[in-house]
Amino acid sequence: MLSNRYASCIQACSACAIACETCAAACLEEEDVAMMRTCIQLDRDCADMCRLAEALMLRDSALVDAFCRLCAVACQACAEECAKHDHSHCQQCAQACQHCVDECEALAA
Repeated sequence: MLSNRYASCIQACSACAIACETCAAACLEEEDVAMMRTCIQLDRDCADMCRLAEALMLRDSALVDAFCRLCAVACQACAEECAKHDHSHCQQCAQACQHCVDECEALAA
């Protein structure tokens, strides 16, 4: 049975991965895609990190704490980049990323 220790972090990672994928897809539809390049790259990196963090928590890996610290770094970078853009998808992504940072840091503490 999955430990309740991970429940809120798994939820935050899942929501963050979805927000990042949604943001990356929406950024590709923006008029100036080149301006969104860093945002798209960080969205994709963050989504991948969140999915792996989620998988590690689901199998109660010994690497959870260390990986969640790294996931928080990726989420923080993505949150900061997305916050620079006025698009609603970027703002929503920044919020999801920041929530994931908070959850991952709390778990790894």
